[in-house]
Amino acid sequence: MDTKLLKINSDGYAYASEILKSGGLVAFPTETVYGLGANALNSDAVAEIYTAKKRPNFNPLIVHVLNLETAQKFAVFNKDTLLLANKFWPGPLTVVAPIKNKTNLSRLITAGLDTVAIRVPAHPVARKLLETFNGPIAAPSANPSGSISSTSAAHVKSGLGGRIQAILNGGKCDVGLESTIILSNNGQCNILRSGGISEKEIEEVLGYKISLNQNSDTLISPGQLSSHYAPNANLRMNAIKADEDEYMIGFGDVVGQLNLSSQGNLIEAATNLFAYLHMADEDAITLGKTKIAIAKIPMHGLGVAINDRLTRASTPKS
Repeated sequence: MDTKLLKINSDGYAYASEILKSGGLVAFPTETVYGLGANALNSDAVAEIYTAKKRPNFNPLIVHVLNLETAQKFAVFNKDTLLLANKFWPGPLTVVAPIKNKTNLSRLITAGLDTVAIRVPAHPVARKLLETFNGPIAAPSANPSGSISSTSAAHVKSGLGGRIQAILNGGKCDVGLESTIILSNNGQCNILRSGGISEKEIEEVLGYKISLNQNSDTLISPGQLSSHYAPNANLRMNAIKADEDEYMIGFGDVVGQLNLSSQGNLIEAATNLFAYLHMADEDAITLGKTKIAIAKIPMHGLGVAINDRLTRASTPKS
């Protein structure tokens, strides 16, 4: 299959929309990472996502929609999720909520659960595609399952070229980390996956402390697999310097071949994370290194999400 690289113009959006309507797959940028999109109402199309990514079929998908009004056609929002949606949408927040009865969403999206993960992206390319397609798009990250997420069209092409019909080339993603996923139930709110919106920001809206529940025996949202986002080379966290067989990614004063942020800026580090893991994976081979070492990242703000991704990336694949 020839994967077409589409320009961001009316022809590109129209072509991408027709692919989705015909049951095909289109990768597109969001403000977080590139998503691999399929018509969320077409189970055959959604099944193609699992095939292209080689993704376990017990791992749920996120549905992308244009606005809260559309989201409420598919999911039941409570007081807290409405507060958060009104504050952070469009943006990098995914809400896990009870799926509405008699919805025509593909049940493959929910992996058999009675909840659905849904969000309203802010990226103008994602929004224009949703507007042109005029329907919900199921879209996990556009990378082979368990590997590094894609923050550019080149990353998508490298990982999924030949497996999908097209890529909307919208340049580099701004946030660089997947969306924060939350579940609100019985007056409590849990973060199921840390991401572009911090725990503190959510607490300020809700007015109470929330909890982290990012690892669970039962997968109830994307991004909860213990081994995920992994480069090919073994990854070691909290390194001060690299061993002889390691490629070093620095942060702040800890130097390396790459540095997520020499100023210790967590926003910059989050934006660079997946792109630098891709680069380190490629450069390590060139330099004859078999491992990647990465400097310690502070555990506050976006650092929580960065460390979550690095922990999963450093976990051996089962």
